[in-house]
Amino acid sequence: MKKILLLPIIIALFFTASCTIKDNLEETDANAPVSVEDLRDKTTLPTSTSVLTKPSTTVFETSTAPIFQTGVSPLTGRKIIAPMTFTVNDPDNSRGLPTKKKEHSYGVAKNGEPHDISKTAQKYFESTGYKAVCYDTKSAEKVLYLTFDCGWENGCTSKVLDTLKEKNVPAAFFCTLDHIKSSPTLIARMINEGHIVGNHSTKHPNFAEISRERIANEILTCENYLREHFGYSTKFFRFPEGAYNENALELVDSMGMTSVFWSCAYADWDVNNTKGKQYAFDTVTARLHPGAVILLHSVSPDNAEALGDIIDFARNSGYVFKALNDIIL
Repeated sequence: MKKILLLPIIIALFFTASCTIKDNLEETDANAPVSVEDLRDKTTLPTSTSVLTKPSTTVFETSTAPIFQTGVSPLTGRKIIAPMTFTVNDPDNSRGLPTKKKEHSYGVAKNGEPHDISKTAQKYFESTGYKAVCYDTKSAEKVLYLTFDCGWENGCTSKVLDTLKEKNVPAAFFCTLDHIKSSPTLIARMINEGHIVGNHSTKHPNFAEISRERIANEILTCENYLREHFGYSTKFFRFPEGAYNENALELVDSMGMTSVFWSCAYADWDVNNTKGKQYAFDTVTARLHPGAVILLHSVSPDNAEALGDIIDFARNSGYVFKALNDIIL
């Protein structure tokens, strides 16, 4: 008799633990790993030829002369921008800025409220004084910021851009240099249709594990390629894997860039584990909250299919989509 009475209690405890574990996993599983590109069939995509220059105290552009002698990018029609140079302050971190690795966690937002983990992260960013954000705490409106991480092309980005154009919604696309080089037409379209192209580094390393000079070179190489080939410069950066430390955060800030994290996301980067349009819609819309920075991955066919319905749902719920330029830090 006692065993029979205990059975419902055991089942209830198991269910509660399972839900807790799922939520805890989802706090970090939206971060695409550095090996995410291994999920694709590499034989169908061009191989990157980007090469990192040897780090030095002063980081220079990776090429010494403009590729387009006309001074105008044939991809965007924009005037080529002079390469950026940057001197790394305190290259050896003699000040002792903290180098302990932080992995950005966002928590699973519910009932229109950001998770406490996101609240704590945003308070930390604001306390440091560095330009960094995971959600907007200052707008009086129910705003949303739509962002995509782009490490490689899976044939879904054109559909995403079509939907954004149809719905008149701005977005930010954080692209690695490999992706920029292999998909120049898509990058040009993003720029010409008014979206932000953000810097997602050159080789997608873990920024908590590399030197200050390598950090600067990772960012600068990507930035200067955009300037030279697209006549475009960006002031927004996203850490690969969401991995950083205060040392890296300070250096990115010193380069005049804003580090953009997120407060609404899900594990959408694994193209071998897609779950369908409805799952994408249900998951994203359940996690919306005022000020949310939404992270989606452009490789997901589920996101491409659900995006229009997500936008319509958000607007019908009183949300307004804005560009990252509108965030007050």
